Amino acid sequence: MGILGIHTSITGVIKNAALSAEELGCDCFQMFSRNPRGWSAPALPDSDAKDFVEERLRAKLSPLVIHDCYLVNLAAENDEIWLKSVATFHDELERAERLGAEYLVFHPGNPRSLGPEKGIERTVAGLAEAAKGLQLEHLTVLVENTAGMGSALGSDFAEVRDIIQAGRERKLRMGCCLDTQHTFAAGYNIADRKGLDETLQYLEKTVGLEEIKIVHTNDSKVPLGGRVDRHEHIGRGRIGREAFKRIVNHPALRHLPFILEIPVDQPGDDRRNLAVVRGIMEKSKLKGKAKR
Repeated sequence: MGILGIHTSITGVIKNAALSAEELGCDCFQMFSRNPRGWSAPALPDSDAKDFVEERLRAKLSPLVIHDCYLVNLAAENDEIWLKSVATFHDELERAERLGAEYLVFHPGNPRSLGPEKGIERTVAGLAEAAKGLQLEHLTVLVENTAGMGSALGSDFAEVRDIIQAGRERKLRMGCCLDTQHTFAAGYNIADRKGLDETLQYLEKTVGLEEIKIVHTNDSKVPLGGRVDRHEHIGRGRIGREAFKRIVNHPALRHLPFILEIPVDQPGDDRRNLAVVRGIMEKSKLKGKAKR
């Protein structure tokens, strides 16, 4: 069986995210390390961090992915917002390293009137500034592709490539997080067999398939090219169950961790969505790849 996980909650104490992932039968998981909708956050106590690391290791959950605060906009044209974003992302990097995360995912941001080229420069400068003074031994920063709402960066994989390459020039460890809903909403028809192959060919030409480290596995409430970030339960959206069967079993992707970010509208939605994806993963093709 493939490597499968879900975004879990840190409500209560942070180790609850690992406990929830284990209880759901996940191989890996994603979480926030702090309030995702606020600039400031209480310090992470050493005891909480230690308990979390021990629980995660005991449960053998890997990789651990942390998603950054939604307010962070490293491409911001407003200097005050940019400085707040840098400070918050510095905190995100520090927390992720302390918690032993393999990956920290972020959206490349919205430069508004600055345009994509200047926005990418601002994003990469913000990443480098945020990393100052930190010893990031194992953490890789992943650029998540976006749905392309407004002037947000990252709906074109060429922009994701440019951020990764520029980040590496600043000595940062970088990679890509591929989001299925964002990809579809940005206009890449991964719901279609031919469209999926064409999308992966363009990914190879731009980002490079080897740069994809995790796949955010989400159906879409909006149609192809809708350019809005709206996740739906697997098989109930515009991408559809059959398309996800092709996606999770595609030779270019099937070795990767698939992490669900699905709305929990009713109790048990998380478990039901995991069961759907498990049910369409082809065991024979994944021999030797899956985490045991």
